Amino acid sequence: MFPLEWLYWSISWLLLSWHSLWDMILPENAFLGTNWDWILAIVFLVLTVRTILFPLFVKQIKSQRAMQALQPKVKELQAKYKHDRQEMQRQLMELYRKEKANPLMGCLPMLLQAPVFIGLLHVLRRVHPGNTQTDLYGWSTEQFDSFLGSRLFNAPIWSSFNTPDADLQAVGSGTITVKIICAVLIACMVATTYMTSRQMILKTGWAEDRQQKMMQRLMLYGIPATLLISGVMFPIGVVLYWVISNAFSLGQQMWVLRKFPPPKMAGSNGAKTAAGKPGSKAAEKARAEAVARAKELAPKPGAKPANSKKGGTRKGAGK
Repeated sequence: MFPLEWLYWSISWLLLSWHSLWDMILPENAFLGTNWDWILAIVFLVLTVRTILFPLFVKQIKSQRAMQALQPKVKELQAKYKHDRQEMQRQLMELYRKEKANPLMGCLPMLLQAPVFIGLLHVLRRVHPGNTQTDLYGWSTEQFDSFLGSRLFNAPIWSSFNTPDADLQAVGSGTITVKIICAVLIACMVATTYMTSRQMILKTGWAEDRQQKMMQRLMLYGIPATLLISGVMFPIGVVLYWVISNAFSLGQQMWVLRKFPPPKMAGSNGAKTAAGKPGSKAAEKARAEAVARAKELAPKPGAKPANSKKGGTRKGAGK
């Protein structure tokens, strides 16, 4: 058996298990041109994977917080060893090891999702009308035929943007319908991938470390650009999996970032910004202090001026 066979069997088992459950609950007839038993099977496959990876996601957030806390020390090392890049990298790695911070942890959840995506892509690309091997990875002939007949808004789930028109007409579908559904899903896949990375970077800030910053830029721009090109080859079911996974990531990140908020940046700029917000506590406090100082400096009722004109005339006359 090939090294990834266990992954293909695992993904198939999860997908078919969830489909069997929803097939018993939902009616067989499609609603809005969609077979919801297979759609919900993909949705709950996403939920299963994300639940398993959730502890790693929390570790990712904590690792990024640790990296942020180390930025002053990182800058010191970069300034100290700016003419010796090899020694600087060695010192940085020693600092990360000592403080138990991992600059690559930010990409780990996404890297661990990649094999699941590859496994689902491998499995679903083999479910098409031209394949006579219906018993692949534990699929029964009934399940194979059921998936072939499943649709998302009248577009077969097994089809992709570049599926030949003859194959689509053979199952009562058309090129225009499939291309529209695929184009919308690919656009959603690219947009949600970008939004997921952008949300994380905006909350945690750009890394000072060159290697980690390069990883952030790759996740923000490189991966969405790659998906825009390669998405035309993915079956609708796989693109749908990616979109649902990204939507779940956005909600998950929002919850985790609220529970573990990034540290507030201290400094004069931050103080000025806070004091400048109308209606904020800092602004009200600043105004109260200014009023108190003005009252202290103001002349008391009945008190004579320190430098009166009369006094000045006397001094001049005395001379």
